[in-house]
Amino acid sequence: MFYWFLKWIAIGPVLKLVFRPQVSGAEHVPATGPAILASNHLSYADWLFMPLTLPRRVTFVAKAEYFTTPGIKGWFQKMFFSGAGQVPIDRSGASAAEGALSSARRILGEGDLFGIYPEGTRSHDGKLYRGKTGVARLALECKVPVIPTAVVGTDVVAPPGQTFGKLTRPIVRFGKPLDFSRYEGMENDRYILRSITDEIMYEIMRLSGQEYVDQYASKAKEEGKRLEREEKAAAEAREVEDELRGQAKAS
Repeated sequence: MFYWFLKWIAIGPVLKLVFRPQVSGAEHVPATGPAILASNHLSYADWLFMPLTLPRRVTFVAKAEYFTTPGIKGWFQKMFFSGAGQVPIDRSGASAAEGALSSARRILGEGDLFGIYPEGTRSHDGKLYRGKTGVARLALECKVPVIPTAVVGTDVVAPPGQTFGKLTRPIVRFGKPLDFSRYEGMENDRYILRSITDEIMYEIMRLSGQEYVDQYASKAKEEGKRLEREEKAAAEAREVEDELRGQAKAS
């Protein structure tokens, strides 16, 4: 109930009035039954605008910490994330990835829509990065279609590292359902999982118009931070060198 209160009364109408999000291809999302919505990930605002364009509930998984923080703040946090269509990662497995898949299986098993970001993290530079194969495993194990989805402009509304950027009209595009039933029973074949994931990412790229980078986003972020540190160290070294030269000339 709280989900629908947020979507249709408290938050949804405000977002629609202020940002006027545009949508295309919503007819590709089934009116009933389970399906995976596999989307690019530009901003924390993605999980607000994408579900807003559909009449059905879309559920994502979120860190368990959002639901277990003690006190009044924790209670409000849990209420908000639960109401916004997020469920905690099932931590009974050996890893967070397994926990996320376990939660996703339960959601799809109940006949609902499950939203997932195959990149695993937000893009730090607006490019589309290599997808992780969990989305392919889910599609095969749960025998459900994958709806490639693209959000455009949310990184303008809420850029990485900022709470708010500037007003723009976000765009949400849904592609035709992808059916991978031809690979039934092959969910443990890593080459099949990679092939399926790459097909999904290609469709997301086609919908979003992003430049594709065949590298995991998390690794690209690490390399970017390392280059920043190296550039900063080099700049500081140049400053010291220039200062020493200046002192040498003065003497």
